[in-house]
Amino acid sequence: MTLKLTRRAAIASAAALPAAAIATPSLAASHGGKAATPVARTFKLGDMTVTTLLDGSVMRDDAQEIFGGGASDEDFKRVSEENFIPADSAQFFFTPTLVDAGGELVLFDTGLGQGGIVTALDAVGVSPDAIDVVVLTHMHPDHIGGMMTEGAPTFANARYVTASNEYDFWAKADEGNRVGDMVKANVTPMAEKMSFIEDGGSVASGITAKAAFGHTPGHMVYLLDSGGQQLVLTADLANHYVWSFAHPEWEVTFDMDKAAATQSRRDVLGMLAADRVPMIGYHMPFPAAGFVEQRGDGFRFVPVSYQML
Repeated sequence: MTLKLTRRAAIASAAALPAAAIATPSLAASHGGKAATPVARTFKLGDMTVTTLLDGSVMRDDAQEIFGGGASDEDFKRVSEENFIPADSAQFFFTPTLVDAGGELVLFDTGLGQGGIVTALDAVGVSPDAIDVVVLTHMHPDHIGGMMTEGAPTFANARYVTASNEYDFWAKADEGNRVGDMVKANVTPMAEKMSFIEDGGSVASGITAKAAFGHTPGHMVYLLDSGGQQLVLTADLANHYVWSFAHPEWEVTFDMDKAAATQSRRDVLGMLAADRVPMIGYHMPFPAAGFVEQRGDGFRFVPVSYQML
């Protein structure tokens, strides 16, 4: 593959239509059906260009079972109604982020492995071969699924970065563990090109790792800092834009250490609210960017509008 535009060209948005099932976005074929849905949104952060990439989207039932551990039926229903969403289902979004850090193109997470990440990159004129660095915020399947395409590395020229305790945990998993098996298939083949990062470590100029353990043993968030402006890539710190913000203490099925995940949510969301720093969350409604407002003992996610154009 070759880069369709120069690496430093402005990354533009393009339109696409999500397919069914786990909806991997595809280019809209014709007029007369659903309106095309964008698969990329670009933001400016100082000298950085930050683009969110919609890898896919899917509706799931049993929302309270997933996001409302410890919540009463009445409270979960009330919070849902206050925010104009159903209490029995949730729309999931899967959103890797591409950062043009000046000297390197850095991709955070690789999606589900159903082709959505390549489609979204293509929409902004970036070939997978042009990616310099792939950062794995953690190793759940929806973050590492896109590392391989038909048995070959999707991002053939990239170096890889992740937390050492994250890799070590999953690499030691017994055979038959779904995540561990995917790590062995998708991540371990990249071991020679992988470096391990700790809390406070630097991925590239202006990109710093911050420990936010709990969702997984080595789950990291990443602070972007450029030209006096900051933004935090929160990965899976909060998996839903309403329930996990309004009640950080409500347990999420996917969080491995639920007490640690709750504390990480409170710490990071509290910092974002106090410092008025924008965020991009992997599972937030696309384009996945917004701000955090303190609200009582919890928080509110405020979606981005025309900030950072």
